[in-house]
Amino acid sequence: MITTVLMIEKPLVSADVELVTTLHGDEPVSFVVLMQPRGDQDRLLRALDDVALGELEEAVREGEEPSGGAAERALDVSLKQLREAGTEAVGQLIEEHPLQVLTSVAEETNADEVIVLTAPHLVEEFFHRDWASRARHKVGVPVLKLFAHTE
Repeated sequence: MITTVLMIEKPLVSADVELVTTLHGDEPVSFVVLMQPRGDQDRLLRALDDVALGELEEAVREGEEPSGGAAERALDVSLKQLREAGTEAVGQLIEEHPLQVLTSVAEETNADEVIVLTAPHLVEEFFHRDWASRARHKVGVPVLKLFAHTE
């Protein structure tokens, strides 16, 4: 069985679930989902990304990301969808020191890989400050960066 640590920042949609559950063909996969909601500290970066991508309405609505109870519900929905797709899935919210949590979870679970599934963050990616780029220098397993779908 392949153990995958899956880092997300919003609830999975069906296209995301299909993508991550079919990456390894018929081999069984177990997911440890880490929900890292985007906080207020990077609202400006998100707004710049939205403007760069031509999504002006999104730039205006920055700050409406899941937090607190909404983030917990988003995690629960994501875990339920992964389980319904036939995989094992557990998860937790991360609010502080995400890279430390990611590294320790990868070590504790003997993860085979890490998948960072987020919306495009052009500014962070340009400067290699996105979660996937930073995780590649911390965890001892392959890190795959995928872009999340929207409904």
